[in-house]
Amino acid sequence: MSTFVAPPTPTYAEATPRVKAAKVLTDAFAPGNLVIVLLLLIGWHSTNSFSGAGWGLFAAFFCGIVPMGVIHFGIRRGKLTDRHVRVRKQRIVPLTATVTSVVTGIVLLNLVGAPREVFALVISMLVGLATGLTVTVWWQISVHNAVAGGTVTILVLTFGQTLLLPAILFVAAMGWSRHALKAHTMAQLVCGTALGATAALTFALLR
Repeated sequence: MSTFVAPPTPTYAEATPRVKAAKVLTDAFAPGNLVIVLLLLIGWHSTNSFSGAGWGLFAAFFCGIVPMGVIHFGIRRGKLTDRHVRVRKQRIVPLTATVTSVVTGIVLLNLVGAPREVFALVISMLVGLATGLTVTVWWQISVHNAVAGGTVTILVLTFGQTLLLPAILFVAAMGWSRHALKAHTMAQLVCGTALGATAALTFALLR
């Protein structure tokens, strides 16, 4: 079992400029936010219309909005320390709830005939979640970098190689922010990114 425990992060008022910048990146590009934006973009691409974005929003409810609600509820109940769930053992319940929500979304998307790209993306998210949950039982992998890595890889696959350099820079910036906040070791960041790439491979095979 991992003994790594991320320390509490200081408030914005207490933080140094470096830590403030890291907190802004971590908060603005939190996994739930990236998931919602990615589903909207892929949804739009699937039909090149607002109807596709609507499909993306429907999927985002199960893959992003419900999981964020579960975390918020856990914080309100005192079961979770913070919105990024820095304590590894606390991650198992919200991750399990997220898997359940995503599976529900997959069933409904299949029943109502969602566009192939949207359906493939949600399946790939389930693969990433299931893998992340398995690893989390014994090790604190970086969910931030997993979602960031998967997101940018899927965007490059969908919209072309011109996004490759910005994608690499974005993942590096996310990794820097998590490391600056002492939320993860370098190994946890690298493995998280690799996990995200695995989810992206699933998307590439299914779309």
